[in-house]
Amino acid sequence: MSFCPNCGAPIEFRVPEGDDRKRNICSATGEIFYDNPRNVVGCIVEHEGRILMCRRAIEPRLGFWTLPAGFLELGETIYEGAARETREEAQAEVVDAELFAMIDVTHIGQVHIFYRARLAGSHYGAGQESQLVSLLAEDDIDWPQLAFPTIYRALERYFADRRAGTFGLHTESLGANDWKAMQLARSPDGGRT
Repeated sequence: MSFCPNCGAPIEFRVPEGDDRKRNICSATGEIFYDNPRNVVGCIVEHEGRILMCRRAIEPRLGFWTLPAGFLELGETIYEGAARETREEAQAEVVDAELFAMIDVTHIGQVHIFYRARLAGSHYGAGQESQLVSLLAEDDIDWPQLAFPTIYRALERYFADRRAGTFGLHTESLGANDWKAMQLARSPDGGRT
């Protein structure tokens, strides 16, 4: 931010009095502009033992697999946003949703929040942001082709909980280096090549 969006005055990047970090501050009025994390919301949708997955039709990670998820909009609850993203990306309605995972991704200023839910009925299809939507068993998921580390981690936790017969609420933080370690762990040769 170089100029105040309200008055056009130059912006100063400094620590305001009583704060502990640098902020964008209007040099004319002293108004502080906060830059806070963005929330990504989505669903792990299960139907007959398989998970609803979308192949991305947009960047970033065009052609890679993801769960139906996207940015929370103003005026909607976290669940409303997750259900909306599922409708938009997978043309699917969900029921019996329960909060499942919250993953901090601090290096990109995001929090990813996932519900686990069941598919209402059997209808699904590709929305505008998806090339293909499929119900996949755990063994059919192409783990190296997952679009984002949070998708990988949420699915990993989901399948572990399902095998254990009980679902918990998972919270964790992922750093920039965690993705390579996850990819190596799921590679066919265990990362030996």
